[in-house]
Amino acid sequence: MTSTAATDLIFGLTRVVGLPALTAKAGAALTADDIAQIVTEADRFCTEVLQPDALAADRAGAVYANGVVTTPPTYPAAYAKWVEGGWQSLSAPEAHGGQGLPAALWIAMTELGMAADTSFMLGPLLTAGAIDCLVHYATPDQAARWLPKMVSGEWTGAMCLTEPNAGSDLGVLRTRAEPLGNGKYALHGQKIFITWGEHDCTDNIVYLVLARLPDAPPGSRGISLFVATKVKEDGSRNGLRCGGIEHKLGIHGSPTCIMLFEGAEAEMVGEPHRGLNAMFAMMNNARLGVGTQGVAHGAGALRLAEAFAAERVQSGRVIAEHPDVARMLTEMRAITLAGRLLALETAICVDRHALLGDAGALARQALLTPILKAWCTDRGVETASTGVQVHGGMGFIEETGAARMLRDARIAPIYEGTNGIQAIDLLVRKVAKDDGAEMRALLDEVKRTPDARLRAAAERLDAATAVVLGAQARDADAAQSVAVAYLEAAGWLLGGWMLARAAAEDAAAYGAVADFYLRRLLPRCAGRIAEIEGALAA
Repeated sequence: MTSTAATDLIFGLTRVVGLPALTAKAGAALTADDIAQIVTEADRFCTEVLQPDALAADRAGAVYANGVVTTPPTYPAAYAKWVEGGWQSLSAPEAHGGQGLPAALWIAMTELGMAADTSFMLGPLLTAGAIDCLVHYATPDQAARWLPKMVSGEWTGAMCLTEPNAGSDLGVLRTRAEPLGNGKYALHGQKIFITWGEHDCTDNIVYLVLARLPDAPPGSRGISLFVATKVKEDGSRNGLRCGGIEHKLGIHGSPTCIMLFEGAEAEMVGEPHRGLNAMFAMMNNARLGVGTQGVAHGAGALRLAEAFAAERVQSGRVIAEHPDVARMLTEMRAITLAGRLLALETAICVDRHALLGDAGALARQALLTPILKAWCTDRGVETASTGVQVHGGMGFIEETGAARMLRDARIAPIYEGTNGIQAIDLLVRKVAKDDGAEMRALLDEVKRTPDARLRAAAERLDAATAVVLGAQARDADAAQSVAVAYLEAAGWLLGGWMLARAAAEDAAAYGAVADFYLRRLLPRCAGRIAEIEGALAA
């Protein structure tokens, strides 16, 4: 059987990360056949509904005129099919109308949707993050009013953090919330880069907005979280509007909005001055999704490159048979598969905690999330660029779709916390926080693999962890200057570990690609460690 993204996902879920066994242990068994059926149907939706119109949607783009945002012409009908299929509710809690299926299945759908049309899938991704935040922090009354329609997809959700003066430094944001009485607030301020902040696919949008109360202390400790809806409960339009959309390098079909809050009526979610804690629930969900988006860009680029290389004849044979093109295609496949399995490994941690109450799974998820987000999105850009190279001159021509994949991929290392921030988060908040205990536990698992190359790389990263932690204690700036190299080393190692696990389950299907990775790509882990050692020794 020819390997595809869908078959790899089914294999990864059922054989590598063990979703059937986990659900059986939790008393909510999903068989391998159940999982295959869900992923196959998700793949059908993405390839039949989203993928055929993706290039046309990119050309049409989102349009802003006279205060109205219009998505590409095919999007409203495609979104209606998304809702009709129940895809938004896939992993949402049953208590709010969801199907309650594992997060790992949502991640599979995220990859397939992002590979088909990233611009479209960003709307559902942000809605899923907003749902997750409200599940944890909304009051029962708030949840009853907002969540059922978000879970069904009837309403979408948007995350409103960034301001013109406050990009990654949220502590200086200026949007203010004035108490109106009866638990209501009036929001005043401007937010920028708001993905799917306004559109024509649903009648209502739920905005999660960071703002300051009048008595708020300065900095990030003075930020609270509020929810405002586009249409109020009485049916009137709220005091908010889109002031324009950004003209971007990629994701042209996704409306990236400037949102103006002009006395918009809102409610507080969670505790006063604790908004960042609540918002991070949404951001961590989104970071898992964005890391998967990086995988999807690699998958989409690989799909296009393989099809082109199988038909393009040069020097008397198809270019897929030329050694260097074959090398590029194998590299694309190995990196994409490694990222795909790492995304499933991270998502299964969410499920282990949700289904079994496994506290250790939360610590593992926290460690893996910044690695997944940064390593996979950087690899997505590189793999999409390699895809253009496989196409040769035709890759630079928009009609092939390879250029769109590269343009769309470039945003992923930036949003939901730049990859430099992810690296610092990994070093400071995850590794240094417990003096490297969780990282060493993970490395010990890698060291138990039969492959000597993986064991040696894990030993070296273990030693590098001690070096970086020592530097962090002495000179935080020096340590953080090598944080990206440290994260990259971890990513290359874990990618190899995931492929080795796949090969152990099915050597005929995955042995060759795993061996290629371990021979040709795993040495990049050592290269990044050497960079760390050289920088900190200087």
